[in-house]
Amino acid sequence: MKRPTMRDIAKAVGTSAVTVSKAMAGKPGMSDKLRAKILKKAAEMGYEYPGTDRVVLRQHLDIGVLIPDRYFETESFYAQMYKKLIQKLSEQGHFGLLEILSAEDEEKLVPPMLIRSGRVDGMILLGEPSKAYYRMIAQQNTPVVFLDFYDEHGSADALVGDNLYGCYRLTSHLIRIGHRKIGYVGSVRATSSIMDRFLGYYRAMLTHNLPVRPDWIIPDRKDNGELIPIELPEELPTAFVCNCDVVAMALIRALNEHGYRVPEDVSVTGFDDFVTGPEPEIRLSTFKINTPAMIELAVKTMAERCSGAHGPFGRTVISGQPVYRDSEIPLETSIED
Repeated sequence: MKRPTMRDIAKAVGTSAVTVSKAMAGKPGMSDKLRAKILKKAAEMGYEYPGTDRVVLRQHLDIGVLIPDRYFETESFYAQMYKKLIQKLSEQGHFGLLEILSAEDEEKLVPPMLIRSGRVDGMILLGEPSKAYYRMIAQQNTPVVFLDFYDEHGSADALVGDNLYGCYRLTSHLIRIGHRKIGYVGSVRATSSIMDRFLGYYRAMLTHNLPVRPDWIIPDRKDNGELIPIELPEELPTAFVCNCDVVAMALIRALNEHGYRVPEDVSVTGFDDFVTGPEPEIRLSTFKINTPAMIELAVKTMAERCSGAHGPFGRTVISGQPVYRDSEIPLETSIED
């Protein structure tokens, strides 16, 4: 079967080979939407850098980036992280090669083609697949780094945001400005990040002796990661802490559809400081993770492992800061720390 070329990808997408080349190198000059479309099409077509390029650039690393298909939408958080990751790899003189993990391959525990073909020196997993899948990847004879999730058994190096403390800060802020009835939006067992953010919320509620009502813990996705419509409880809390900004905006839309105003009737906070699309009507209060530092450390860790560094695997937590904007307001009473 003929190996696809950049020209083939360009034809399939409806752009030029030069634009495809720039997209793969993480260079500017196109919209994020077009870049994501090109990268996804290249992965679907099984594009690989020519062998001659690998000979010339043998002193550099070829790093695979594996993203579960459910996370890689055109303007998703992970698509943007991938763009920055490719740019950082390029700055360090390395190549980043994308592979999209299909739901079928994930379920059947099929190792990535980039690993099976020996095309990469290491693999970065961006976005949490199933536990069985990422543990299988960690057992391959290829250095692996988990980005934005971790395995509690420490099967690979992991870089994560300060999820627990971040949601603790956001929830504590809501409590300080008078909220006592606070809910959480997120399927708690779906990913390590969502669970840790829930635990941060839970810790803040326990610290202030406030009840955590089961009907105020609202799921946002299926077991396979697919987002689901948010169902509001019969009795609303005065505030919600959401596991990410995308879900926070979905909650705000659901509240508006039911006649509730944000923040006048219900306060809402997100997480990540990442909202796509048109400028939202309300500026979301959230927790901003230092993603550039996370990406830089992921590349550094991968390079060290590829160069033969040994030692126990570690989980590095990247700090962040709360960003208070317009989606939450004080109640009449407040609570001191």
